[in-house]
Amino acid sequence: MSDRQNDFSRGSIPRNIMNLALPMTAAQLVNVLYSVVDRIYLGHLPESDSLALTGLGVTMPIVSILMGFANLCGTGGAPLCSISRGRGDDQEAERVMGNAFLLLLILGTAGTAFFLIFKEPILYLFGASPDTFPYADGYMTIYLWGTLFVMISLGMNPFINAQGFGRVGMMTVLLGAAVNILLDPILIFGFRMGVQGAALATIFSQFLSAAWVMAFLTGKRAILRLRRENLRLDGARTKKIVSLGLAGFFVNMTNSLVQVVCNSTLQRYGGDTYVGVMTIINSIREVFIMPVQGLTNGSQPVEGYNYGAKQYRRVREAIRFTVGVTVAYSAAFWACAMLFPAPLIHIFKSDPDILEAGIPALRIYFCMFLFMSLQFAAQGTFVGLGRAKQSVFFSLLRKAVVNAPLTLILPIWMGTTGVFAAEAVSQLVGGLACFTTMYFTLYRPLGRMEDGTAL
Repeated sequence: MSDRQNDFSRGSIPRNIMNLALPMTAAQLVNVLYSVVDRIYLGHLPESDSLALTGLGVTMPIVSILMGFANLCGTGGAPLCSISRGRGDDQEAERVMGNAFLLLLILGTAGTAFFLIFKEPILYLFGASPDTFPYADGYMTIYLWGTLFVMISLGMNPFINAQGFGRVGMMTVLLGAAVNILLDPILIFGFRMGVQGAALATIFSQFLSAAWVMAFLTGKRAILRLRRENLRLDGARTKKIVSLGLAGFFVNMTNSLVQVVCNSTLQRYGGDTYVGVMTIINSIREVFIMPVQGLTNGSQPVEGYNYGAKQYRRVREAIRFTVGVTVAYSAAFWACAMLFPAPLIHIFKSDPDILEAGIPALRIYFCMFLFMSLQFAAQGTFVGLGRAKQSVFFSLLRKAVVNAPLTLILPIWMGTTGVFAAEAVSQLVGGLACFTTMYFTLYRPLGRMEDGTAL
């Protein structure tokens, strides 16, 4: 094993993690630009006031659901590949990857068909109004036709990172993002296509990213290759992929659920202005949370490989490093959100009504963000070590059990403020519960496992 390419059982743990995390973080940040740049441009369309931005925000739950299916395959299969590589079984790792790819194609096709058929009632259910529906419908109709490109790019890129090719994984995103950023102003403003131009730029750029991923995974540079003979669904492997991937899937599904509940509640208590505020806050959250996700995703192949190789001391070192960096970064972001809310909102919209409503809302929404970072670090460890049940439980706990009900209950007494307060409470409860459980059920027992016995 000592001669294996990208052997994470050797060398500095922080260096191994950062060699993956830095390009993955850059990729994650750039990936957010796909949607965030769309919102920035659409927020400044002069003829639409804030309706285009709000309409785009209504589509976010659908996008989140589709991304959830990609995560189901990517975050479910990639850690299993890392563990198999750590055991020296590359053949099994390739079978897992082929199984995950076929599952991704099936889910992507089914999801596209479903949302194309039922998109109108779904968009109204998700918070659209008669004024914002045309913008939401215009964006979503085009976006759905590129669903498979989006899912291949997002769902298969983790298999590149799992092999230790962090820079190649970064290029997957950089390629598409550069094209998207270039095409957005041309199509939105130059050709006066508005939201439809934003959607068209997104799916074309994702097509290029998907082509890059497929070229690498079927090429000679890859350690694990996507081979035709492995493109089959095996019951046992599919169950393992789905079980582990449910964590990433439920993150997206519960995010979608909360976005729907938030949009509909805000539409009821505050109207389109507050739906627009939530769209801006979600955009800021996506940008600032990406480095945390990049770090935790970068640590998973290292943790999984060393766990498969029974190097438990190195697994614990990886956990400590990930938690420390995550907390330090999150503290810096929290200070930025508390001190400079107005400049952050100005990036998307300078409307006085949006600013008046958005500044206090943003401060409330992010006041407990430090605890949220603990959940990201702990849940990343659960996924990296193949602990599906814990990952799924804490994905559901924060959003579905705590956040969504509070979003419905608190506004009865607090109005729109209750929607943003519900998120803060869920960050506190979910973060502490997840991290504490990881510490006592994984981190401490790993310290007693130097004899090579599995947990």
